[in-house]
Amino acid sequence: MNKTMTYPGHFRAIAILGLPLVGGHLAQFAIGLTDTVMLGWYGVEALAAVTLASSYFFVLFLFGAGFGLAVMPMVATAAAEENETSIRRSTRMGLWLSLIYAALTMPLLWWSHPILVALKQEPQVAQTASEYLRVAGWGIIPALLVMVLKSYLAALERTQIVLWITVAAALVNAVTNYALIFGNWGAPELGVMGAAIASVVTQIVSLLCVVIYAVRVLPEHSLFQRFWRPDWEMFASVLKLGVPIGLTLLAEVSLFATSAFMMGWIGKVPLAAHGIALNLASATFMIHLGLSNAATIRAGNALGRRDRAHLERGAIAVTVMSLAVSILTIILFLTCAEPLISLFMEPDNPQRTQILAIGSGLLAMAALFQLVDGAQVIALGLLRGLQDAKIPMIMAALSYWAVGIPSSYYFGFVQGMDGIGIWLGLVLGLACAAVLLMARFWLRSVRTVAASAG
Repeated sequence: MNKTMTYPGHFRAIAILGLPLVGGHLAQFAIGLTDTVMLGWYGVEALAAVTLASSYFFVLFLFGAGFGLAVMPMVATAAAEENETSIRRSTRMGLWLSLIYAALTMPLLWWSHPILVALKQEPQVAQTASEYLRVAGWGIIPALLVMVLKSYLAALERTQIVLWITVAAALVNAVTNYALIFGNWGAPELGVMGAAIASVVTQIVSLLCVVIYAVRVLPEHSLFQRFWRPDWEMFASVLKLGVPIGLTLLAEVSLFATSAFMMGWIGKVPLAAHGIALNLASATFMIHLGLSNAATIRAGNALGRRDRAHLERGAIAVTVMSLAVSILTIILFLTCAEPLISLFMEPDNPQRTQILAIGSGLLAMAALFQLVDGAQVIALGLLRGLQDAKIPMIMAALSYWAVGIPSSYYFGFVQGMDGIGIWLGLVLGLACAAVLLMARFWLRSVRTVAASAG
């Protein structure tokens, strides 16, 4: 019946599946946003340090998240084939790989200070960021496990629970932050370290919630029974798909992390403005990311059913939805820049005028890359649904490392455009990725599903 689904039917199905995922991503984003807003109230130096630390953390986290994202299309395809055993096997080995990766990254989080200094960050900002990472870094273990289990639930179209668990985590983070950063309700005033503790507590609460749900509501998958038993065949399959997905994520996040390091070379006020503008741009990106996840699930289902028409119509529908979001965001960023930036600062902040001036320019650049940023993440979602990851990884690496990062440096420092130039490089890298990845999907989708049918 899906072969004859109309475009309105696709729009409706994507919205039902995708809106809770969008909400979940926004709630997850709210965790970082809460840190940024409260630390912005606490002080510019604290905000600059956590902006730097967060960029460093997410470079490591998002590579590991590739294993969780690999689970999503594998479970979606297995569900379409009604293969319960494959659902359990892929999810369990995704958890294994996430645990192994988290253990390997802990030394980089614990001894981050010399790395940040080598990247020529201001000494005091680097010191504070490294202290934050020594605590917040432990959160990478539960965070990666949560990524796998959320992908498992989303692929089974249980997106409502993913949303509510993430909302609960965001509330826990906000309350813990408010208590520990400022010393409210009798708690000690810990500043940056309070934000780090809140981050770890939040990730642990998320993990407990998602594990309890999976065990109680989906006992048929027995995810944690004999968890220690290896499944090397499926381990290799998840690794084969997860590594290129992780490297693709790493390529993109390293583009943004490098931009944060470059902003740090200019000074802590531009770095703070960059953190604010990037948080606002990231908020809208969460909508595209939720739609991309929905695209992955529906493409994986289409692959499992060998349904080419369903795949192509769904791809057109989700791309149109992403385009509509981009247009609305462009209007918002161009007309409401100062009110949006002001949300992150106290009215009497002495650097307020400088941050507003720099941040408004950066938001104008963010408006430029909305279209291409949305397009590239939708294309990636569709390709992941087809379990096509190696060539997209190469395309992403070329776009972000060969085009985006050099362009940021060239326009920012050689041409003397400072922050605006750095963000222009982001635009060019994302635009290159969007063109290459969309071309890859539309040239490959017919062949992939046709071949699987044969």
